[in-house]
Amino acid sequence: MTRTRILLIGTAIATFAASGAYAQTATQPAPVQPQAMQAQTTQPMTPPQQNLVAPAPTDPLVQRRNANAQANAEYRASKKASKSELKAENQQAKAQYKEEVQNAKINRKADKDAAKAELNATAPTAPKDTGLQH
Repeated sequence: MTRTRILLIGTAIATFAASGAYAQTATQPAPVQPQAMQAQTTQPMTPPQQNLVAPAPTDPLVQRRNANAQANAEYRASKKASKSELKAENQQAKAQYKEEVQNAKINRKADKDAAKAELNATAPTAPKDTGLQH
């Protein structure tokens, strides 16, 4: 599709160029092109491939802008890395805190049960005096 489009465009340009040249020199007969020239005009012209590598700019403002852009990109990458590291540390600290709270609850309950059992073991089994009021 692209080759046919290029061929058609090349043919149209060649036709317009030939008709323009004929219109300018209407009194002179059209020059006859040799066969080699006609074969070249019908084939599409492809420009040579170019490397699109820009040279380093010599303008100090452009160099400064490029240096600032690179520094900003490095800063953003560093900030993102430290933010993710901080987030991981916070999650780890939160998990450790929850574990410590859970262990403290278990230890507190065990201490309460042990104190209650000790109190029950040392307390007399006599009924309480219900007649006293404070």
